[in-house]
Amino acid sequence: MQTIEKTAKTVQDAVDQALYELGIERENAEIEILEEPSKKLFGILGAKPARVKVSIKNTTGLRAKDLLGNVLRAMDVEAEVNIQEEEGNVHINLEGSDLGVLIGRRGETLDALQYLVSLSVNKNQEQRKKIFLDVEGYRRRREETLQKLAMKLADKARQRGRNVVLEPMNSLERRIIHTALQGRDDIATFSEGEEPYRKIIIAPKKY
Repeated sequence: MQTIEKTAKTVQDAVDQALYELGIERENAEIEILEEPSKKLFGILGAKPARVKVSIKNTTGLRAKDLLGNVLRAMDVEAEVNIQEEEGNVHINLEGSDLGVLIGRRGETLDALQYLVSLSVNKNQEQRKKIFLDVEGYRRRREETLQKLAMKLADKARQRGRNVVLEPMNSLERRIIHTALQGRDDIATFSEGEEPYRKIIIAPKKY
């Protein structure tokens, strides 16, 4: 755990200086006041500054940020790592230019990176957190694309009266397809095959 000590005229000034040097927000810090400031006594004895010790909390989000920083440097990729940590979940979004290499074909690299981060930051932890990794909002755009594709292929299956077989998808993308079509009463969806080649079948209902 990275820790520094700072002195200043006031406790707040010392804490602010420490937070700035560590590059963290107050909610990600553990703060210990070592000495309160004191004023001059009878104008003779000198005043004592405030002294604080500030440490970076060892949170899941910060461990993920540190790991991703190392991965990005190894790949020679520049990206800003934004973390939103909540109870049970850690949402990470990478922002920058030319980050397609982090997404890969249909998000395969992004999924692998998310798995790596989740495995690493949850190792030996009593409380595991779900990691959601995204790059420039890719997952939202991909979800919208899959929802539109689902509707289009469902219409095709109904109009032609025969099954439509989609290309293999991961479990998350298959769930998006199933969810997008679950409200329709003219078609049914089911999955078949073994991972990683498991695929969705869209079948028209026969009345």
